[in-house]
Amino acid sequence: MDSTLTSDAEAGLRSEARPLPQGYEAMPATDPKSPVALFGADEPLAMDSGAALAPFQIAYQTAGTLNAERSNAVLICHALTGDQHFAHRHPVTGKAGWWETLVGPGKPIDTDRYFVVCSNVIGSCMGSTGPASVDPATAKPYGLDFPLVTIRDMVRAQAMLLDRLGIPDLFLCIGGSMGGMQVLQWASLFPERVFAAMPIATGARHSAQNIAFHEVGRQAIMADPAWADGRYFEEGTRPAKGLGVARMGAHITYLSEPALHRKFGRRLQNRAAPTFSFNADFQIESYLRHQGLSFVERFDANAYLYLTRAMDYFDLAEDHGGVLANAFRASKTRFCVIAFTSDWLFPTADSRAIVHALNAVAAPVAFVEVESDKGHDAFLLDEPALFSAARGFVDAAARARGL
Repeated sequence: MDSTLTSDAEAGLRSEARPLPQGYEAMPATDPKSPVALFGADEPLAMDSGAALAPFQIAYQTAGTLNAERSNAVLICHALTGDQHFAHRHPVTGKAGWWETLVGPGKPIDTDRYFVVCSNVIGSCMGSTGPASVDPATAKPYGLDFPLVTIRDMVRAQAMLLDRLGIPDLFLCIGGSMGGMQVLQWASLFPERVFAAMPIATGARHSAQNIAFHEVGRQAIMADPAWADGRYFEEGTRPAKGLGVARMGAHITYLSEPALHRKFGRRLQNRAAPTFSFNADFQIESYLRHQGLSFVERFDANAYLYLTRAMDYFDLAEDHGGVLANAFRASKTRFCVIAFTSDWLFPTADSRAIVHALNAVAAPVAFVEVESDKGHDAFLLDEPALFSAARGFVDAAARARGL
């Protein structure tokens, strides 16, 4: 099927725009190297902030084939700094897809059996409309004029994409971390459209500690003079130092102390003794600096502000009178909730709270706590227990679905 969706009228919006900042046209935000669904001025996205975003676009990738009954669709929801390239070579880094450990021919999410879709979330920077995109009213990047985004906004936009692709409902909705938040929001907002749901390493709300970590990262970005109050594209600057520090801080939360000790310990980096300076004497320092430098090459600073804020605002219980179980009342969706023992960003207690809420409304739910020392990022890594649990749940759901 031809999944690249455009119209002459929407394409005209770009051609009539004034020149963009030098080099802007080649950025992933405007040139995502993936299919793009365009929604015109008559198809606004109603946002929680009260804004009606129009026109807008969603960049996405697919794998596998949609069956004649349109019943084998899987939606992958990506994490904070992820994107639509789940099983496709990344156009910026050249690396393999970020979830090729789990998704592909013969893997738990088998692309020989299922039609898999993953979209770049609204507010991000890999082709879906966000603060790095062109505001058609000004022909300049939105910057901070872009409306604040919520997890619910992301899911509404994904639902519009699936409508455009002719997918009435999902066999499976799956994702980790911020992606897991989207899975929970999907199951609550569109329960009739989700047959099975697998939220991984996530929670039904963001904790005070996680909000605090995000605020430190945002302040690092905004303290960088090159941030220019969010107008760095127009100023010809780039808050690379601030964004790099934000990434370094966040990356620590994705790991665990045992994993850090095993991988780095207190080993020095390419030297026999300390330099008695502020150079990267330790391997862990060098590693974090590398993470920061590589991140700024593929991600937009304002998008980082927006997406971390979206995670902070997420509180599914608060949206349902303070009772999480109310979010899933009368749901027929099958759930498999997965946590990792060493994940201190979204500890097992967060997953158990989701399971208890599902039990309270007699929703079908399985719970798996994977023994791992790899921390929060374990859902992205080679973790056999995760693969086994995912395969068992997906295969059982497929039998129930008649796939």
